Amino acid sequence: MQLETLDATAANIINEIIRNYEQRIKEINAQHEQQYQSLKKDFQEYHHKYLIIKEQYELLIYKRFVRSAEQLKADESQPLLFTEGEAKSESSKETIEYTEVKSYKRNKKGRKAIDPKITRIVTTIDLPDSEKTCACGATLTRIGEETSEKLVIIPMDIHVEQTIRPKYVCRKCEGTEEEEKPTVRIMPPEPSIIPKSIVSPGLLCYIMTQKYEDHLPFYRQEKQFKRIGIRISRQDMCNWQQKVYLFLLPLFILFKQIIKTGPVMKMDETTLQVIKEEGRNYSDKSYMWLARGGPPDKTIVLYEYRETRAGENAKELLEGYTGYLQTDGYEGYDTAIKDMPGIIHVGCIAHARRYFFEAAAITKGGGTAKEGMEYIRKLYQIERELRADIEKEKITVEDFLKERKKQAEPVLNDFKAWLLKEVDGVPPACLLGKAIRYSLNQWDKLIRYLESPYLTPDNNDSENAIRPFVLGRKNWLFNQTPGGAESSCGMYSLIETAKQNGLIARDYLMELFEKAPYASSPEDWEKLLPWNIFKNKQKNP
Repeated sequence: MQLETLDATAANIINEIIRNYEQRIKEINAQHEQQYQSLKKDFQEYHHKYLIIKEQYELLIYKRFVRSAEQLKADESQPLLFTEGEAKSESSKETIEYTEVKSYKRNKKGRKAIDPKITRIVTTIDLPDSEKTCACGATLTRIGEETSEKLVIIPMDIHVEQTIRPKYVCRKCEGTEEEEKPTVRIMPPEPSIIPKSIVSPGLLCYIMTQKYEDHLPFYRQEKQFKRIGIRISRQDMCNWQQKVYLFLLPLFILFKQIIKTGPVMKMDETTLQVIKEEGRNYSDKSYMWLARGGPPDKTIVLYEYRETRAGENAKELLEGYTGYLQTDGYEGYDTAIKDMPGIIHVGCIAHARRYFFEAAAITKGGGTAKEGMEYIRKLYQIERELRADIEKEKITVEDFLKERKKQAEPVLNDFKAWLLKEVDGVPPACLLGKAIRYSLNQWDKLIRYLESPYLTPDNNDSENAIRPFVLGRKNWLFNQTPGGAESSCGMYSLIETAKQNGLIARDYLMELFEKAPYASSPEDWEKLLPWNIFKNKQKNP
């Protein structure tokens, strides 16, 4: 009996040990599982960060060493973006049909002819009369000629325009007989945009186009002038620019009024460094804001300097405007127009395309991102073909609006369905995830271009207008003062507005600087607008 009791007690102890051991094993396994899951989660996070960093690295390498055009190398299944023809077959195994070409016009080889508008000075090298007689005694007959052309460039003509104004005085009465008139009489000087200076309209036009169209900073121009024996310091040029800007303020006020009268305004912004801003460090970023608008046939491009990128700056520029506003996805524009019910915000499909392009560029074969680019390519193909029909007068503007909506809406519907299908399967931080989420977040704005014939799918017009400033910034790097930045805005506005209206910027500035000193009324300043200035070639506007 005692033995049985002892055996039972031992068995209970052993079972308790086994249970404790099993419980301990479970606890250890649970701890290991928890540690494993934690390590797995950390690994996934670090792996995800690694993939994002790898994408960013590959994108930087791509941007550094590959051409910047947003086109991917064509393969058998995917056409280039914005190809002129139809998309290639989706299968490389598809039968290819050949058509016999009966005739073909080959482009003429050799160098292109020099523009016939350039003045020709003709020199004829003829045989002497003694060589125009044959040995048989007959006079040679002219059967043709050989013509060659050489382009000659003579350095710019620099001269001083000296004006003499004789003075007159009466030696008999010393002016006492006509006290209402001055004793010494002299003709008043011709009005000048910068009085009492050596500046002529030609010199001023040359300096401004050199800097703001050809991107040549003042310090380089100073060296150029010095090489030909003329001393004009960069400080002189800065001062002249500031004086011109202040003199032309009535014209810039007109620009600001006209730009708000059109159906569409497009805006963009980029950074600018101004090293002497009160209360700010020299390295702080300021911003150049750009607005492009006005009536369709009277385009205004307006540059404005501001210290920050805050939406309040856009609000100030848009004050009093009603119509469509087309921009990129920067949220500051939404903040600016939230209390402006007369402004309808339109998005930019080109920015969405850029995100997809960057994702496709670093993925072998383009991956899923190329599918998104294909939808966008179709939208641009529709836009391009229909606008070509308008130019050829095949359709009216009203027909264009209806036909664009009819053709583009199915593509847009398929595009959105594809975005919704892909969005949950792509990490939001990767390039493709950013492209998909950008498109979905901006969707209502992206499709709004279908509402007006004056709208295009993108904001490229304003980006193209701001590009000259970006190119110039790479050369002159910064502005010294806010006043210098503001006057730079004025010069860019003049040049780019002239170009947008089909004028040569140099010709417009020359005419403007000659006529502006005679302007004395609002009507006179209106005559100096790009679309008016050449209507009347008289000197006084």
